[in-house]
Amino acid sequence: MKIDTTGDEARNGPLSGILVADFSRVLAGPLTSMWLADLGATVVKVERSEYGDETRHWGPPWAHNTSAYFTAANRSKLSLALDLTDPTDRSLAQQLAARADVLVENFRTGVLDRFGLDYAAVAATNPRIVYASVTGFGSTGGADLPGYDFVVQAMGGLMSITGDPEGEPTKAGVALVDVLTAKDAAIGVLSALYARDRDGLGQHVEVNLLSSLLGSLANQASSYLATGTAPTRMGNRHPSIAPYETLRCRSDLLAVACGNNGQFRKLTEALGIPDAARDPRFCSNKARVEHRAALVELLESRLAGRDAADWERELNAIGVPSGQVGTIASGFARAENLGLDPVVALPGPHAPQVRHPIRYSRSPVRPPSPPPTLGQDDSQVREWLGSNAPLSQLDAILGDKERQ
Repeated sequence: MKIDTTGDEARNGPLSGILVADFSRVLAGPLTSMWLADLGATVVKVERSEYGDETRHWGPPWAHNTSAYFTAANRSKLSLALDLTDPTDRSLAQQLAARADVLVENFRTGVLDRFGLDYAAVAATNPRIVYASVTGFGSTGGADLPGYDFVVQAMGGLMSITGDPEGEPTKAGVALVDVLTAKDAAIGVLSALYARDRDGLGQHVEVNLLSSLLGSLANQASSYLATGTAPTRMGNRHPSIAPYETLRCRSDLLAVACGNNGQFRKLTEALGIPDAARDPRFCSNKARVEHRAALVELLESRLAGRDAADWERELNAIGVPSGQVGTIASGFARAENLGLDPVVALPGPHAPQVRHPIRYSRSPVRPPSPPPTLGQDDSQVREWLGSNAPLSQLDAILGDKERQ
C-alpha cells in the first residue's frame, strides 16, 4: 500500500522540529544527516565556499545539476556556503551550532577546534547539542589516518572474505562501510536525542568506519574470536551452511539458501533426488558442509535441465529460498512488482531517488526535496541566523522545494 505523503500533515515526520547542522561531506556523514532529514529534521548543510562537497564533482554519471553521487546522500537539505577562515562566516557557523539540536561532522580530529566548533566549545554554549563525529579510525591512535571506505574495507578484513578463493581480495560493489557507519551514526544520534528527553543534556556521539565494519562482520567476526583462525574468501559459499550459495542452471545462476534439513529435503524432492536427503553425506547440515563439493556437483547436474528463472518460481513455491542472480535494474523492478514502491519522484527535472526504506504507520517520512545547489539557501539561512525567527521559517523553505 502506498503511503500518502502529500500535504502539511505528512511533513511532520518523527523528527519534525529538530535542527541538524551538517558539517560533513562525502558519504557517511551526509547519509546520516539525509536520513535524519527524511525523518522530518531540518538539515542545513554547511559547505566550503566555491567548491562545496567533493562528491559534487565525482562524475560521471551526472544528475540534473550535479553528480549522481552527490544526489545519493543530500536530498531534503538546505545549503549554506561558508569559509570558516573568514571571521564573519565562522561566527555564522558558530551561531548555527549554538541553535542546532544535532551537529554532524567528519573532519579530521582537531580541525574544528581551530574554529571554535569542536564538541567542548559547542556544548559550552549549547549543552543540549547531540554532536556526532564520524572518523575513519577513531579519535585516539588512528586520529591522523584518512578514512576512506575502500581503504577500511582492505584494512578491516572485509576484502579478505570477499571474492573468489583463487582470485584477489575484492571490495564490496558499493561503499558498504560508509553506509553501515552512517546507520550506526543515525542510531547514535537518535539514542542521544532520546536520552536528552530524560535529562535535558546532549552528548558527544563518536563512530568510526573501522569499528562499524568490525561490528558488522557478525558470524565471521564471531568465528575468528571463537577459534583464533581468520575466515577466508569462499566466493558465494557460506562457511557454515550448505547449500547456501549460487548454483549453475541451464542459463544464469540461482542463489539457493537451505537453512535447515526440511528445506533441503524439499529441494531434493523438487530436483527428483529425494534419496539425497537420506544420504549420510548430506543428511545434516554439518555433513553437507563437509561434502560441499559432491553436493554442488549433484545439485547442479539436476539444475542444468532448466533455466534459473523457472527454478526460482518452483522452489519458492514449495518453501525453498532461492532467487535468480540479477542486476540493480532487475532489483528495482522486483521491488516495484512486490508493491514496495522503491523509487520516489522529485519535482521538476531532477532524477528520482531511492525511497526511504522505513515505513511508519502514524508519522510518515517527509516528501523529499531536490539536493541543493551550492549555497542555494545562503541568503535565507543567513537572515534566519541573524534573527530570533522560529525553526518553522527554515522548514518552510524545504516545503516550498517539495512543491516546486
